[in-house]
Formats: sequence, C-alpha cells, structure tokens
Amino acid sequence: MTEYSSELLRSLSSRGYIHQVTDAAALDALASKQVVPGYIGFDPTAPSLHVGSLVQIMLLRRLQQAGHKPIVLMGGGTGKVGDPSFKDEARKLMTVDTIAANIASIKTVFERFLTFGDGPTDAILLDNAEWLDALEYLPFLRDYGQHFSVNRMLSFDSVKLRLDREQSLSFLEFNYMILQAYDFLELSRRAGCRLQMGGSDQWGNIVNGIELSRRVDATEVFGVTTPLITTADGGKMGKTMSGAVWLNEDQLSHFDYWQFWRNTDDRDVGRFLRLFTDLPLDEIARLESLEGAGINEAKKILATEATAMCRGRVAADEAAETARRTFEEGSAGGSLPSIFVPGGSIAIVDALIALELCASKGEARRKIAEGAIRVDDQPVADPAAIVSVASQVKISFGKKRHGLLVPA
Repeated sequence: MTEYSSELLRSLSSRGYIHQVTDAAALDALASKQVVPGYIGFDPTAPSLHVGSLVQIMLLRRLQQAGHKPIVLMGGGTGKVGDPSFKDEARKLMTVDTIAANIASIKTVFERFLTFGDGPTDAILLDNAEWLDALEYLPFLRDYGQHFSVNRMLSFDSVKLRLDREQSLSFLEFNYMILQAYDFLELSRRAGCRLQMGGSDQWGNIVNGIELSRRVDATEVFGVTTPLITTADGGKMGKTMSGAVWLNEDQLSHFDYWQFWRNTDDRDVGRFLRLFTDLPLDEIARLESLEGAGINEAKKILATEATAMCRGRVAADEAAETARRTFEEGSAGGSLPSIFVPGGSIAIVDALIALELCASKGEARRKIAEGAIRVDDQPVADPAAIVSVASQVKISFGKKRHGLLVPA
C-alpha cells in the first residue's frame, strides 16, 4: 500500500476507496497544506439514490472528515442528457418538473452524511443547471469544443463498449462527457474546486475535465476513482432479488435497509465495515476476524452502524430490535413493512404483492408451491388461500423477509 502524507489519501487508501489517482504525489502534497474542495456529481434519475451510490457519498464524508470541503453537484443540467457510461441503451429523457422533484427528494439524504454550512470545510450543494442551461450552443462549441478530440472520445470504454456491441449512441449522449468536463472547469472557477471523485467508470470523464481546466485556465486539478464495488459472489453492490436498495426511507423501510446489511456475505463484512461505517480500523480488524456465530454479531454491527448513518440512530436501533424479536424470539417486530387490510381478510397472493415480498402473482404462486411462504410461521400450501386478519398477522418469505398484515 502506498504511503501518503495527507490524512485524506491515508484515510481513502486504508479504507479501500482508491482505484486510480491522477498525480497522486501532487494531490497528496496539496491536501497536506490546504483545504481541498472536491466534488462528485449525482444525476437525479429517480426520487432516491440507492446503495450503489453510497460509496461516493462516503467519499465526500471522508473528504470532510479529513478537513476538506465537499461539493455535492446535482445534475439538473446533465440529467437532461443522461450519462451513457456502460449503459446498454439511452436513458429515458425526463421532464424538467421530474428532475426538479427528484433533486428535492435526493437532497435530504446528504444531510445525514455531511455537515452543510458557510464554513471553509462545510459542504455545499450546487446544481449544474445553473450554468449549463445558460450555455449558448455556438459560443460553447467555439470556446470549448476545440479542446476535445473525437478520436480520443471514441476510445473511452464508456463509449467504445457501446459501439462494439453495435448499440446506438445518440449525439445527445455523446455530449455528456463534454458537459461533465465543463462542470469541473466551472466548479474550479466558482468554488476553487481542485478534485473530482467518482466510480471507476468515470475515469475518462474525469480526465477530460482535468485536461480542459489545464488547457483553458492553466489550473491544476485532480481526480480520484473508486473500484467497482461488487459482492464476494461477484454480484453488483446494492442489487437484490427484490430490487434496488434505496437510501430514502419513503422508498425502502428502515427494517429492510438494516436487513440488507445484515445479509452481507461473511467474506464482505470487513470490507463493508471499512467502506460504509466510521468504526475505527482496529475494531474492524477484530470484527472481521470473528468466526462462527461471532461473524453474525459483526454483521449486526455493520447493519446497525450503516443504518444509523443513513437513517439515524433511533431507526437503526429499532430495526435491530425488530430483527432480534422476529428471528430470535419468533415474534413480529413493529418496524416490519406492513399494510392495513380492510374487510378482515386478503388473498395470500395479493398480500405477498402488497408487502412487496413478491413482484407478481405468478411469482407468489411459485413460491407458495415451493414451500417458501408462511403465515404466522405456519407453511402455506394453497395459492388460493385467504388470510384472516382479525389481529396482526406476520407473512414470511423464506427465513429473512417478513411483513405484517394489520386490520384496518
């Protein structure tokens, strides 16, 4: 592991965030002597970010913890284009109203991870629509288009892989990397930003921004990318059978968020503790060395600490207690996903869909036939069964997913 002098790069390196760095020695020297404003961009493609974005949010948190200034850049402008990086097809274009609503919803998550304010290391949130919407096409092409080589842009993996698969790449999407590069230049001018961070798929876009700042303003700026975060079995971080693991609580219950972390593979516990919690490294080393039942205790600590950071300590403790009561005592905890049932009864298939334990009636019937569904811990064999809801009823899918039916 490379030895760094700055607290910033030491922290990022020791916790496993660094994949690539542009001119690591110069960035290390800069971070050792002054506050470094750094940014990450987030396109508002949905009302909530999901766990796949969490490592980038944690990067901004580490930046602030090391005494530097995080800049959260919302892509109100670039969101109108859509990042083509490693996508098989173009994203559906969103209306201005949808983008604005998504940004308003997403903003609330960052306040859990960062301290915002007017101080030198306080986080700020900006929207690139502020400058991108005001650009005039011909002046922009004349002033900045000359600095981009189409030959080089075609060589970037984010574009090349799409073309190699003979999948269409619109001219609109092709412009995305130019707009992102311009964002870096604009943030350098407006906020003294010296660092852009992002996932490994953003390397080409980040390098473009660094070169544009150097050519246009003769400003030295830097880039850091994180490795692709996959699970031990090779799966993509944050992808589950039931869908995305959303950060906003109105998109996913506290209990389901806690349970996602509790279900971490044994082999990922130490790595995820380093990436997604603030626990000291020596404590993490102790936890990841546990075996047998001990590793399950480490998973509970991971789940509670990660949930506390995103949803608050009270929500995390409630989710942990719900899990304890559900799995260790066999009772139904109050934080489980629940629905009210009018009329005193509901078809088991409809209940599974309403609780989002199954995505369709076909899936529900299959899971019942496989013996995976239980009502108050009793197996259900009949897909046409009607559940009486005179009092609270627990519905279970396997051993780890549960929901409650509550009389209306």
